[in-house]
Amino acid sequence: MKRLLKYVPLHFLVFLILGIGIQFYTQIWTFSLLKLLSTILFLSISLIFLQNKKGITFVAFILYFFIGVSTVYIQDARNFKNYYNNFSKQDAKVILRISKVLKPGFYYEKYVAEVVQLNEEGTRGEILLNVKKDSLNIRLKIDDKLFVNPVFKNLIPPLNPNQFNYKSYLAKQGIHHQMFLESSQFLKLSNSSVSLIGISENFRDKIQESLLKFNFKNDEFAVISALLLGQRQDISKGLLEDYANAGAIHILAVSGLHVGIILLILSFFFKPLERLKNGAYLKAFCIVLLLWMFAFVAGLSASVVRAVTMFTFLAIGQSFQRKKVVEFSLISSMLFLLIVKPMFLFDVGFQLSYLAVFGIVWVQPKLATIYKPKFLLDKKIWQLFTVSIAAQVGILPLSIYYFQQFPGLFVLSNLVIIPFLGAILVGGVVIICMSLLNVLPQFLADIYGAIISLMNEFVSWISQQEQFLFKEIAISFLMMLGCYFFIFSGILFLIKKKTIRLTYFLVSILILQSLYFIEGKTANEKEAFIVFHKSRFSVIGKREGDNLEIQHDLDTVKTKEIKAVKSYRIAEHIQRIQKTDFKSYLRSNEQDILIIDSLGIYQVNNLKHPIVVLQYSPKINLERLIKTLEPSLIIADGSNYKSYVTRWKNTSIKQETPFHYTGQKGAFILEN
Repeated sequence: MKRLLKYVPLHFLVFLILGIGIQFYTQIWTFSLLKLLSTILFLSISLIFLQNKKGITFVAFILYFFIGVSTVYIQDARNFKNYYNNFSKQDAKVILRISKVLKPGFYYEKYVAEVVQLNEEGTRGEILLNVKKDSLNIRLKIDDKLFVNPVFKNLIPPLNPNQFNYKSYLAKQGIHHQMFLESSQFLKLSNSSVSLIGISENFRDKIQESLLKFNFKNDEFAVISALLLGQRQDISKGLLEDYANAGAIHILAVSGLHVGIILLILSFFFKPLERLKNGAYLKAFCIVLLLWMFAFVAGLSASVVRAVTMFTFLAIGQSFQRKKVVEFSLISSMLFLLIVKPMFLFDVGFQLSYLAVFGIVWVQPKLATIYKPKFLLDKKIWQLFTVSIAAQVGILPLSIYYFQQFPGLFVLSNLVIIPFLGAILVGGVVIICMSLLNVLPQFLADIYGAIISLMNEFVSWISQQEQFLFKEIAISFLMMLGCYFFIFSGILFLIKKKTIRLTYFLVSILILQSLYFIEGKTANEKEAFIVFHKSRFSVIGKREGDNLEIQHDLDTVKTKEIKAVKSYRIAEHIQRIQKTDFKSYLRSNEQDILIIDSLGIYQVNNLKHPIVVLQYSPKINLERLIKTLEPSLIIADGSNYKSYVTRWKNTSIKQETPFHYTGQKGAFILEN
């Protein structure tokens, strides 16, 4: 561990991450790109002339900080004059180029599209493109160019508290607008230029066409496409949930697990090369070449490129046969990836991949010493068991923070599936090659399909053991960091038992206890009034501590399962929730709140600047209401007609009264 902490690229990585994070969240550098690059050049030249070791170290850290800032600045298209949103879009004629095919929604095919031209101006920047499904079932491909008369729309933030923020997720990928089109609203242009990713997609399409001849079942074909080609678009929602609940979702995403298994197979296959002079380097070259060939077949998606880059560094590092080569290779690959693609830092897959591998590297050796197997079979089972536990230790806090659940039978899933995953991957490659050459016999395809079906059925059975699936677990960001401090300090103490390390471990326990006490106390003292957003319905809540009262008229047996409320209930640790009727009036945080429904009847006695909630499109004279009640705020929820909301908004603006429509601004929350 001491050698690792002294590894110079690790220090550079820390300052690079600081630069990326600070620039992304604060936009600290607002000057020109030229000034930014000049600063980096000045710092680089300073390193040449400095003689003092501490001075060199300090300047190097500042240099990598600015490299982090610059990578974010350069990859943000909004910082350039030819960003599409800097031009007038009135009556604009736009050319789009499809750069990524996404999983389709219920009504729309979804794509990431680059705005390459607006009127006569060459532009940059990407948007989310939604193409409405119709009977023609036109599916666009990467590199397709479209001519459109666009209407750029803002991305919609989550309309209820603690829900997944798709707008923020896309912003981290440089996407800030979206467009909705029907097939009749765009013209597909001829395209002579083809990208490497486009060539990869065409090759995958050819593979899929060849596989379709062999009558695989829908779920079989979808899993084969996901395992070998990185295509998850065709996997059904039910099957995806089964793999997630069984703790085996990583099997469906071509990532570190698959590439790691392929690396092990290739390392075994090319081991005889080590007998030759410089054979270790030749072996590394062959492995890296084949890994990138696999990445090409798998579509060169972000997760595949990350994983192959990580294991490329590892394969090269292993050829030098040094100590700590795995840790050094991982840190070097992370440094390289973040310089090239800084937004990977915010990608959940990137975070989980590296944490899982670091967990295996640091925790697994200690777990392996607990039991000493005598036979080959139990040795392999014990090794796989400890690897699964170690990987889970690495990702557990982050996984709970993002997904709010923990599959208790993940060990069983991994013990059964992973030993055969290598054979499944190799068999899949053989099946693909034979199908492309038209020499694949049907019985062999049937056998392979049956193996995939057997794996799906096993995963489905695991997912149905709901007593082992721990759902609705929520932790705060600070609690997640506290958990990692606890894990990291515990590992350090296990590696080498020193007093100072024991002190760190005990401090981590104290921090966790303090966070638990403070967050629990804050939650118990919290009072809130919430107007949730639900289209065509009204859902209003009043919170006192860990109790939540809800007024609604939905056809829901369990109030706590209302979708608009569920994410808030889980994240805020609400213990008791019940349906109620506020009878048109309630008081929260010393604020009068008046609820006016479709009857339009309300009382004005003793109300002092109340908040007025309008639900179910009441026929009222809002101007007179404002003059009579002098409300501090008017809220319209999702149960009102949009024409009414527009009229009320205009009246409120005219009367200089704040107006909040949950369909645009999201749920309204009044907290103490």
